[in-house]
Amino acid sequence: MRCSKCDTEVPDTTRFCPRCHATLVFACPSCKHEQRHGGSCDNCGVDFFKYITAVVGAKKDRSEAARERMEERASLMKNILLLPFNMGIPLLRQLLTSPKRRG
Repeated sequence: MRCSKCDTEVPDTTRFCPRCHATLVFACPSCKHEQRHGGSCDNCGVDFFKYITAVVGAKKDRSEAARERMEERASLMKNILLLPFNMGIPLLRQLLTSPKRRG
């Protein structure tokens, strides 16, 4: 087999070119099918870039939701700890104005 970038002869089992470090074997992120070209999978037809973009976007959404929950809990704990000093007014305001979340 020859490297498509530098035209160096490489063994068939090589994943990266030893001379130019170009990727020679691509694994599908969805079905793990290995092939000699990138872009889209020959086995399942998934576009590599679109699949990875969707996975990263979903993880980003989940992390933002978790961060919002943590901030809400921290604010609630702060208001509970300050209850003796501010007569519970911020706590009541937070409990009455916070949107109800469905699990």
